[in-house]
Amino acid sequence: MRLIAAALALALTAGQASAFEISSPAVGADGTIPLKYTANAFGCHGSNISLPLQWKDVPAGAKSLALTMYDPDAPTGSGFWHWTIANMPPDTMGLAEGVGVAGNGKLPKGAAQGRNDAGTAAYFGPCPPQGDKPHHYVLTIFAVDADKLGVDANTSGAVVGFQLHFHTIAKASVTYTYGR
Repeated sequence: MRLIAAALALALTAGQASAFEISSPAVGADGTIPLKYTANAFGCHGSNISLPLQWKDVPAGAKSLALTMYDPDAPTGSGFWHWTIANMPPDTMGLAEGVGVAGNGKLPKGAAQGRNDAGTAAYFGPCPPQGDKPHHYVLTIFAVDADKLGVDANTSGAVVGFQLHFHTIAKASVTYTYGR
């Protein structure tokens, strides 16, 4: 009986794929986004530089990748989309610090940034209202079954999310916080 249990455990372990994961080397163990990566608007005084990100174990079959950054705690009734990127090549394994600045030419080849809820096709750093509890910022990398989604500088985060709903084969998320 022990031999059967050991064989079954070995078979289950051998069949497990590596986990699709995303993280930022700029965020410490406490999960708080450093000031440098926060907005320079709405009373915030960050540098509005996009976080460096890294991910691993993109699933086989991904034809492209997409990234979103969303604040579900924003007092809007619908959250706040801080950043969307679609159409990244599937072999992209991360984004360097500052890639999200509009028009800087640093996005992966073929990638497109959608419009954030501040109205720009760029990264918009965290800036929760003064005195709110720290907000949660969910960064999600999506493995997509299409080479290209219909995303351009005018595509809202909600529309990017809608398209991803129908084209995601896997996703990985990490949640960081920021408060003031």
